[in-house]
Formats: sequence, structure tokens, C-alpha cells
Amino acid sequence: MLIKPNHLLVESIKVVELDAAKGSVLYGFYKVPPLDVIVEWSETHKITLPASTHKEWIFYLNEASQINISYSVYSLSPSSLILVIAEGNVGLAKWLEDPSYPNTVLSWNKIHGSGSIQKDISESSTYYIAVGNLNAEFVEVHLNIGIKAFLYNMTEPYYKCALAEGQCTFPMYFLGENAAVLMSPGRMPGWISGDWYVKLSYRPRWLTYLVGAGGMTLLLLLISYILKHFQRNEEDTQSGDTESERNPLLSHKDDNISSLGSSYASVSDDEEHAEDAQAGNLQSGKQVKDEESSRRLCAICFDAPRDCFFLPCGHCVACFGCATRIVETYGACPICRRQTKKVRKIYTV
Repeated sequence: MLIKPNHLLVESIKVVELDAAKGSVLYGFYKVPPLDVIVEWSETHKITLPASTHKEWIFYLNEASQINISYSVYSLSPSSLILVIAEGNVGLAKWLEDPSYPNTVLSWNKIHGSGSIQKDISESSTYYIAVGNLNAEFVEVHLNIGIKAFLYNMTEPYYKCALAEGQCTFPMYFLGENAAVLMSPGRMPGWISGDWYVKLSYRPRWLTYLVGAGGMTLLLLLISYILKHFQRNEEDTQSGDTESERNPLLSHKDDNISSLGSSYASVSDDEEHAEDAQAGNLQSGKQVKDEESSRRLCAICFDAPRDCFFLPCGHCVACFGCATRIVETYGACPICRRQTKKVRKIYTV
């Protein structure tokens, strides 16, 4: 069995034999060895299946291997059996759930009398050969299972460890292509069971996980920075729009004040030249008084007094009606451009 995990994620392989039988060996190679050794063997089984029972045999076969099965069915009445080849435990379990359904296994055949079946293996895996009796009587069957298996060439390993000596640990190169092959003893006459059980575990390469976690953290921080940058640009754009809406109001206020001054200037020009000094003094006093009065008027409409202030900044520049419209429309103070939550009215007694 070829063992070739991801070199970036796995640092070493550990194999421990679980059952009492010994003989499995772990080999290590600098690269995957060629799959060019052909081994052939056959098994003969004579069994009698009771009603609604099955019998199975398990094999691990590499790709390009071949299974040849010849059979003879014997029964008192013309009865047929189900002969299947299933891949892995999942395939066998699906067939056992519904033995009469043919699409759950690699090969499904209804057999009676004598005949043969051949199946080519396209993927290295565990395969089950099973025969089931769906009849209501005992049925006898003789099976001759011939296996033509392709094995890995084990002539040039740089690492060899027998599991009988204890656990075997095979290190994986970080940037190499080394691979391990686990070999079990071949089937021999007189063996009761050909099943071998081992515990296979991997030691993770923590450096890869740390680098991956660090890279993911940096990526999240970069995404957070970009989102905050776009949000800040959007807020600056909104503030610029508020400023563009506010500038005409201030300009209008300055025009009113300047026009007010020019009107008083025109009146002063109509006074007699002999009273220029006295008229100038009166005009200056009145202009100062009007400017003080305009500072108390709403900077938006210049009609109502400034009787409210914005929260939380506290600026008082408009009447309650204009301030309410500013909050509902722009949501920012026209003086400091801070986001405003509400407008609070000033009551005079």
C-alpha cells in the first residue's frame, strides 16, 4: 500500500501493527517506486450458504490489477446467487442494505450453474468479493478466485522498518518527493486469515500551520484596513457635500450685511456736506447695532432669532425650524461638520 501524504502538512508517518501476527514491513523511497512487479495467485472456496446470508473475502489491490472468478452453483432447485465485487467498506455496506440493487457496487452478477467473471482494477483500494444467497433454501457454491496483482518495485529503498520490532516512524521531506510503501506478507497455504491490522497516524508539520495562520491574519488585517480607508473617504465626501451646501448660506449672510452697509452708505451720501462728520458717526453707531442684531438672527433665513443649538457640538447658528431641516437633510452641524443627533430649543422667560 502506497503512503504519500501532503509533504507541506505532514512531517512524519507512524505505523504500528495491532494484531499478534507479525511480518509487515514499512519501506521508504526518495520517490514513488514503479508499479511493475506482477504477482499471481488463486484461492478455492467451497461453501454452503444458508438462506438470506452472505460470505465475503477482502483484498487490497493496486491499479492495473485483475480479478478472475470461476464459479459453480449447486442446489436442489434452480436457484441463483448474487456475486459482487465492491470497493471499500462503503461499497460493501451499500450492497448489504439492498443486495438486489446492482448500481451500488463495482460488479454485480446473478450466477447459476457454472461460469466465470473478470474485472480490471483501475484504482488502488480495498476490494471485497462477496456472494449472497437471497433464496429461502441452502445453496452450495464453489469459487476459484484468481488474482493478478501489480506490486511496487521494492529493490531500492533507503528506509526499511519491520513492524515486529515495534512502531515505525518515517520522516517526510519538506520539499522532497519521498514516499512510503507498507507491505504485508503474501498469502501462504495453511493461513487461516490473510487480514492484517495496523494503526497509521501522521505527525503534522506545525510550521506550515503557523505560517498559514499568520498569512490568514495578515489578510484579514489588510481587508479591515481597506474597508476603513473606503469608509473614511466616504465620510470625507459627505463632509465636502455638506460644506458645499453651507457655503451659499454664509455668502448670502455676508451679502445681506454688505448690502445693509451699502444702503446706509447711500443714505449718508445724501446728507449735507456740512454734516458729514456727524452723519458718519451716526451711521457707524447704527451699523454696529444692526450687525449685533444680525448676529442674533438665524444664519439661514435671517428672519427668526437663534433659539436652538445642535447636539452634541452645542453650536447655535439657526432658528429651530431651519436647524430641524438641517438635521433631517444633512445630519451635520454647518459650523464644525460633526454628525448631529438632535436639536435642542432654547426657551426664554
